[in-house]
This record gives sequence, C-alpha cells and structure tokens, in this order.
Amino acid sequence: MGRGENNHETGEHLHLSPHTVKYHIASMLRRHDVHRRAELVRLASDLHLLD
Repeated sequence: MGRGENNHETGEHLHLSPHTVKYHIASMLRRHDVHRRAELVRLASDLHLLD
C-alpha cells in the first residue's frame, strides 16, 4: 500500500487474492479509525513501520 499498489498488485506480491487484500485493508482502516488508504500509510510512516 505504501508503494501505491492496487489490491491486485499487492495480492500478487503476497500470493493473496485481491479480495483478501481488500478485506485486510478495510479491517486496518476500521481498527485505526481512518477513512482513506493515504491516512493509513501516513500512520504507518509516523510509527516508522515503512522502509
């Protein structure tokens, strides 16, 4: 997600279906009370979770 990949591209890298990727991203959005992928990426960056 931090690389700007879509669900299909992320799924290919992780050997998951795009639907599974979408499910997990939606779960992370709810868990961290954010509404956009960009907000989730920003949160991960602020927590030094990205390279």
